[in-house]
Amino acid sequence: MNGPRDFDTETLPWIDRENADISEFLKTHQLRADLPYNLEEKLNFWKENGYVVLEQVIPHELIDLYWSDVMELINNPSKFKTYVQIDRDEFKPKLMRHAYEWTTGQILGKMVKINDFHNQSLAAKKLFLYKDIISFLEAIFNSPVVGMQSLSFLYGSQQPTHADYPWVTAKIPSNLAAAWIPVEDVHINSGPLYYFAGSHKKVKKFNFGNGIFYSGQYSTKTPLDYARYLDNQCKELNLEKQTLLIKKGDVLIWHSALVHGGSIINDPNQTRKSFVCHYSSAQALPFHREAPGAEPKKFKLNNGTIYEDPRIPDQENLLKERGETFKG
Repeated sequence: MNGPRDFDTETLPWIDRENADISEFLKTHQLRADLPYNLEEKLNFWKENGYVVLEQVIPHELIDLYWSDVMELINNPSKFKTYVQIDRDEFKPKLMRHAYEWTTGQILGKMVKINDFHNQSLAAKKLFLYKDIISFLEAIFNSPVVGMQSLSFLYGSQQPTHADYPWVTAKIPSNLAAAWIPVEDVHINSGPLYYFAGSHKKVKKFNFGNGIFYSGQYSTKTPLDYARYLDNQCKELNLEKQTLLIKKGDVLIWHSALVHGGSIINDPNQTRKSFVCHYSSAQALPFHREAPGAEPKKFKLNNGTIYEDPRIPDQENLLKERGETFKG
């Protein structure tokens, strides 16, 4: 199977094109009056570095409501069909299971990803589509935004170096960005995120043997091959490895091709609670990724959209009481 070797230049987001003119774009782009950051400054930084940090834009109240919902799942897994993945050898071959198939103790351990909890939690939906995140993403896509996938973490991921695009794909693969929302201030010993500024433009796409998108069936190269390639490329290009030490209320937004990973956890008792969200544009993802072509049921907020999970529709907004209290 031969897949693409790079993104299609015809469908790149405008800001990724060689002739992108940010000042001209902003002459016609409708700005929110209460935007708490300078959009032109952030777009210029994004174009050069492949990420931005929006400082203290997320209300702590909303973060706390979201995390209270997460803890309800952790403490009562038998009530939830949420997909939870635990990447530990003792659970092979079935690493991904419904929450009710895990115990509280197992979910409280390391290497745990709670998948798409926004479908069960209204507070998570409101955090996913928070206005100041959506306003920035609308600008880089020049399109309405779709929240396509989320991950909730209690501890650092310790994930090897990677970029997101080989795994998280939409109909237009280049229309992808992510947000990393800390639930607590990030500690240096918690296994913080690291990244290489500018790598989204400078590092050539990796060929897994079937193209730039990873396939368990068709790829002849592994994720670890990919990690080694990226580490070597960043070293050869003299790209500095930077560590993300942001605070609760901040949000990191990054490009789908930004090279990043999770540092080693030096203090096993130190949590790194976070909400990781992946986004696409409306034209690139007009359906839920698990039901391509089917008309999705939609939740809309701040001009952003989330699709109901067609696999477990009976669990949509199972936790809504806390989310309903947030009016921001």
